[in-house]
Formats: sequence, structure tokens, C-alpha cells
Amino acid sequence: MSNESNTKTKYIKLILILGSLTALGPFSIDMYLPGFAGIAKDLNTSVANVSMTLSSYFIGISAGQLLYGPLLDRFGRKKPLFIGLLVYILASLGCFFVTDINTFIGLRFIQALGSCAATVASVSMVRDLFPVKDIPKVFSLLMLVVGLSPMLAPTIGGYITADYGWHTVFFILMCLGILILLAAHFGLPNTYKPDTSISLKPKPIITNFIGIVKEPQFYTYAFTGAVAFSGLFTYVAACPILFMDIFKVDAKVYGWIFAFMSLSFISASQLNSVLLNRFKSEQMIFGALISQSVIVIVFLILSMNGLLGLYGTITMLFLFLACLGISNPNTAGLTLAPFTRNAGSASALMGAIQLGLGALASFAVGIFVKNSSVPMVVIMTVTTLLALLILILGKRTIKKTTKTSHDEGIAILD
Repeated sequence: MSNESNTKTKYIKLILILGSLTALGPFSIDMYLPGFAGIAKDLNTSVANVSMTLSSYFIGISAGQLLYGPLLDRFGRKKPLFIGLLVYILASLGCFFVTDINTFIGLRFIQALGSCAATVASVSMVRDLFPVKDIPKVFSLLMLVVGLSPMLAPTIGGYITADYGWHTVFFILMCLGILILLAAHFGLPNTYKPDTSISLKPKPIITNFIGIVKEPQFYTYAFTGAVAFSGLFTYVAACPILFMDIFKVDAKVYGWIFAFMSLSFISASQLNSVLLNRFKSEQMIFGALISQSVIVIVFLILSMNGLLGLYGTITMLFLFLACLGISNPNTAGLTLAPFTRNAGSASALMGAIQLGLGALASFAVGIFVKNSSVPMVVIMTVTTLLALLILILGKRTIKKTTKTSHDEGIAILD
């Protein structure tokens, strides 16, 4: 019995460390949001310019994923992770002392490059440490940590900004980086032997990425997941405009609404763990996307006819995010399932696709969402239906490939 409880303790410890690695990015994105007005005032610039520091962070995270994938496969998981975390710690320290907006935008880009070492390493290590059948469950637990970040980060950031100023937020992020570095050093096993056959020259790296993308299971689930998930980025980008400008709620109420919405995503990803005992990941994704399609079509019809007030909008968004909480851990698990040797590159590519499409969706929100919720719902409807279409067409390709390789196997046996 003690052996089993030892395994369970070890399992929880691994999940906690991997979860904190995964949460570093969301915390770095959300924690300084309440300080935007203060930052603009201190750096003699506009809030619009301050929001460029968010865009540069997204670009850094998306580009950095592709950089770390090959490094994690070539040098093992720990070295690139520690270098990334050191870059993050130094960039956070730089943000603490920053005095002009352009330096700040640059430092946020470097901070993102550092933090995504943590994200890519944690996803790769899930693939190294746990059996394939447990991976969606582990991702559900990591979603719990990632889901808690947008609930906690803006609230904590708000109090810190109010009492100690926005600079302190970056000092705390630096300390967080140091704690996570120590936890990873002492608490994580060396899960993967460095593979010296993996080259770091651009051509082999690109060839490797092309090889991964050509795998039908990868492109089907990576794009299904990323296109569906861009609905979450759409919501996060439109949320302040929707609630504070259109529905005129104050900042504190907005914080509570944001926390309530995060609850939907988290509880759904936990419900997913339970449902996986009865259903396969493939069934869960299909069911979640069908439900999501019905929800967005109803949402669109109601919002176009002006039939939704504040509470109606909150309800529809709550249901929409719950569907994402169910599909996301499953698409991530199935995307990475075919890869052992280059799981680092595969998880990096998956993350880059997700963040790239998410950045596009939030950019579209910036252009179209002004004084009505309709453009936001239109973007959500388009992405949901497109994700469903990719899933249906992609599943046919997977079936064909499996059938072909099965037939070839029989031919060889003959």
C-alpha cells in the first residue's frame, strides 16, 4: 500500500511542478493587465502603446515555441529549460527597472522567449513521463492550473498594483521564475536522453517540422484544437470591450465576471477526466465540437436580434468555454500521441499553431469589435464550424492512412 501512496505522491509532485511551468506564461500575460493605465502614465505613453507589450509577448511566445522544440529534443529537457528560465528571470528584472515604452516592448518579447521554454518543456515531459492512455487526464490536470492563472493573476496583480505599483508585479514574476527553476532542478527527473542525431541547422529543423505536419493525426488534431481554441483568444481579447465598454460594468465586477468564466473552462476540463473513463478522446472531441456549434449558432441568432442582455451573454459564453475545456486536453493528447522521438518538436509546433491562430483571432477582435458583441460571436461561429470541418475531413485521412499501412502489413506478411 505504501508503494502505491508513494507513486501517488510522486505523481502529484510531478503534476504540480509541470503545472507551475505551464502557468508561468499565463501569469506573465495576465498579472500586469490591471496596471495598464499606471504604466501608460509612468512611461509617458498611451494605453494603446502599452498593449503593444502584450502583442510583443504573444509574438515571442509563438516564435520561441519553434526554437525550443528542436533544442529540447537535441539536448534533453533540462538544459534548454534552465537557460530559458534564466532569460525569463533577467528579462523580468529588466521590466522592473524599465523607464521607456520601447525598451519595455523589447523586454516583454525576450521575457516571452524565456517563458515558453517552460511551456514546451512541460508538454514534452508529459509525453515522456506518462503512458499514452493517461496523457489526456494529465493535460486536464494541467488545464486546471492554467485555468486558475487567469482567475488569480489579474486579481493578485490588481492588489499589488494598487498597493505597491506596477513595477512590483515584475519583481514578483522574477521571484516566481527563480522558485520554478529551483523546483524543476530538484524535483524533475531527467526524462529524456539527449539525441545527438538531431541537427540544429535550419534545413533539417524545417524538414523535421514538415515531417511532423505531414502526419495525418498531427495535422487533424493540431488544427482542430488550435482553430477551436482561437475562440478562447477571441473571448479574452473582446472581454474588456464587451463588459466594460458595451455593458458598462466597473473594473471590480469585470474581475469577478472574468473569474466566473475561468471557472467554466476549469470545471469542464476536470469533468473531461471523469468522462474519459467511459468515452474515448475522439468521441469527446466530436461531442464537444457539435455542442459548441449549436451553442454559437444560437448565440449568433440571439445577439444579432439584440435579445441578449448582460446575463444572457455571460450564460452563452460560459457554455461556449465549457465545450473548449472538454475538447482542448483531448486534441492536445491525440496530437502528440504518434511521437516519441521528436515529441519536443511536435509539442512546440502544436503550441506555435495554437498561439499563431489565437494572435490572429485577437487581432481581428481589435479591428472589428467596437460597440456590439456581434463581431465577436461571428468570429467564434466561424472558428467553431471550421474546426468541426477540419475534424471531419481529417478523420477520413487518418482512416485512409491506417487502412493503407494495415494493407501494406498484410502484403508483407503474404
